[in-house]
Amino acid sequence: MHIRIGTRSSRLAVWQAEHIQTLLESGGVSSELVFIETKGDQVLDRSLSKIGSKGVFTQELEDQLRAGTIDIAVHSAKDLPSNLPEGLSIVAFTERELTNDVLVSRDKTLSLTGGREFTIGTSSTRRVAMLKHFCPHITTVDMRGNLQTRLRKLDEGQCDALLLAFAGVHRMGYDDLIVEQLPVSDFTPAVGQGSIAIEIAGTLAIEKVNVVRRFTNHALTESCLRAERAFLARLEGGCSIPSFALARWTDEQTISLTGGLVSLDGSQLLRETFTGTPEEAPMLGHALAERILAQGGDVLLADIRANL
Repeated sequence: MHIRIGTRSSRLAVWQAEHIQTLLESGGVSSELVFIETKGDQVLDRSLSKIGSKGVFTQELEDQLRAGTIDIAVHSAKDLPSNLPEGLSIVAFTERELTNDVLVSRDKTLSLTGGREFTIGTSSTRRVAMLKHFCPHITTVDMRGNLQTRLRKLDEGQCDALLLAFAGVHRMGYDDLIVEQLPVSDFTPAVGQGSIAIEIAGTLAIEKVNVVRRFTNHALTESCLRAERAFLARLEGGCSIPSFALARWTDEQTISLTGGLVSLDGSQLLRETFTGTPEEAPMLGHALAERILAQGGDVLLADIRANL
């Protein structure tokens, strides 16, 4: 059996695809990488919210899935829209990395809690909104591009620090540039942060589906991400909506899901926590979203969409 793996060509995307290759090889499955450029890779002079909130980093890979030129597409789970196009599905989620956001800088003295004013580069509306809520003394600038491009912009003086997901920084070997790890109790991450997702078309041979799932899916992570993605789906959120959710196992039978929404100016932040069994994961996410919407999230979402 041979699996054709579709991936973006950035260093982090290739790392993720090669990680999937390694997992497949552990089961004696051969594979090859097929490199595909996405709109999110091509358009770097506009913020994500300006070029579209859905499919920015996934559409071109999904086109190749439908065409059958690749068997699977490898994504950062947080890049996948909450509702996939018809005929496509997620077959596996890899074991999750640490989910925290981290402050990255050459200046080891920087901290979000010190009261010092400085500038952070980020392309995430969630991170910008949360910084406005928790750290109004911080200035943000839009910072697009892969990790290496952002670090170059940092060194050029376009910002003093970057706010990034720990997973990407760690996988690229830049742990020495982490100056602060943000608590998930405040800076709750984006849905799916820290996991790699594998997407397939419904036409993929069941033998390949079963092999891919067997060697790459992490069941504990999958339950958590099913809850988070159900939350996002009910909000009809994309990567430009400043929503957040994190599901974690509290014991062997219980998942705790914390999620919410923050206004673009940071003035309002809604956050709730629901618990349930892994079998209830999708229902858990849906119920949490309903609670957030009932608390004013519906009005908040309408305002966010009108101002993006």
